[in-house]
Amino acid sequence: MDEELQKEARALGDPTRHRLFRYVAEAPGPVGVAELTDFVRLNHNAVRQHLAVLKDAGLVTEEVEERSRPGRPRLLYRLAPEAAGRWGTPGPYAWLARLLSEALRRQLDPRQVGRQEGHRRGAELAGSGEPVDLFETEIERRGFRPTRTERGRRVELVLGRCPFAEVAGSDPDIVCQLHLGLAEGLAEGLGGLDVEGLEPKDPRRAGCRLSVRYHGRLAATRS
Repeated sequence: MDEELQKEARALGDPTRHRLFRYVAEAPGPVGVAELTDFVRLNHNAVRQHLAVLKDAGLVTEEVEERSRPGRPRLLYRLAPEAAGRWGTPGPYAWLARLLSEALRRQLDPRQVGRQEGHRRGAELAGSGEPVDLFETEIERRGFRPTRTERGRRVELVLGRCPFAEVAGSDPDIVCQLHLGLAEGLAEGLGGLDVEGLEPKDPRRAGCRLSVRYHGRLAATRS
């Protein structure tokens, strides 16, 4: 067992942390501290401490709630992309298998079925933040470890990890076309974005480049 797995195992060795982890992993969306407090019946500070350990172990991610109404934004937690498939949680390959099965059943090519899945997700997220930020966050949530650079209205995401490296290594056309379709559908569903292309690399070494053009109004520039 490597150092990363040992750290995860130590974090999950506490029964309360294990319950919190399972709750976050099985939730349909990000979960707030108040909901977790009600679940384990502990005070907020104790739950926050447990979440800090899970976050430090790379088992959950923490994000700040996007909100348009008055009040302090909540901290929200979800399963870390790279923890998916471990410790009894649903893995990325289950998602991949579902999409490829749907493609076969409906006689669609991988790019088409990826585009439909991306459009559905983009439509769910649309209006909850800046399209470029939402696009990047969703790519990160899928486990691709994107690094973002901007040149005017052109945004480039260098993907630091392929969550399907084993399959993509033997059949890159299918997996890469599915990913391209996913990005195209996500951009369409969010609105204001066009995918210019995906430059694939060796999936085991990562580094694929996803180029997007933003034809809306840029709120800020990042590098």
